[in-house]
Amino acid sequence: QRREEGPGQHGAKRSRKPSEYALQLIEKQKLRHSYGLLEKQFRRVFKKAQQMPGVTGDNMLIILETRLDSLAFRAGFGRSLSQVRQLVNHGHLKVNGRRVDIPSYQVRGGDVVTLRERDNSQALVTRYLAENPRFSDGEWFNVDRDAMTVKVNRLPQGDEINSPANEKLIVEYYSK
Repeated sequence: QRREEGPGQHGAKRSRKPSEYALQLIEKQKLRHSYGLLEKQFRRVFKKAQQMPGVTGDNMLIILETRLDSLAFRAGFGRSLSQVRQLVNHGHLKVNGRRVDIPSYQVRGGDVVTLRERDNSQALVTRYLAENPRFSDGEWFNVDRDAMTVKVNRLPQGDEINSPANEKLIVEYYSK
């Protein structure tokens, strides 16, 4: 017969609900891991979002979504965020005709992200685009699969971003 609580004298104490702090920490870690950031990088994003006008949680999501590696992943240039980050680090992407090898580069409205004209760059991304038909245009960017370019029309709105975490709890976590 299975019992609800764990074994031993103190087994019943394990089934407590998590504290408010624990819930905030879990939400922060969810968002941080989904974008593949270290704690120091994530804290820097939060401070930048706090200084911007508007809602801090939405600003934080906008900053995270407009990173070059995140945009290229959403466009389907790789299977995973870390794979796209490596493409950027190795200099396979150009923004407005200039080679960019910094994954945290912030794209702006009107920017055009293209692939370098090298054969290995073209072959890599062509294979990823063929394997990943599930990726599509967002409302704030357009992907031209033939030319392998991404055109950023404008910055995303807070409601256009599908966040795996509750950003309000993250703001509460860092506001302590």
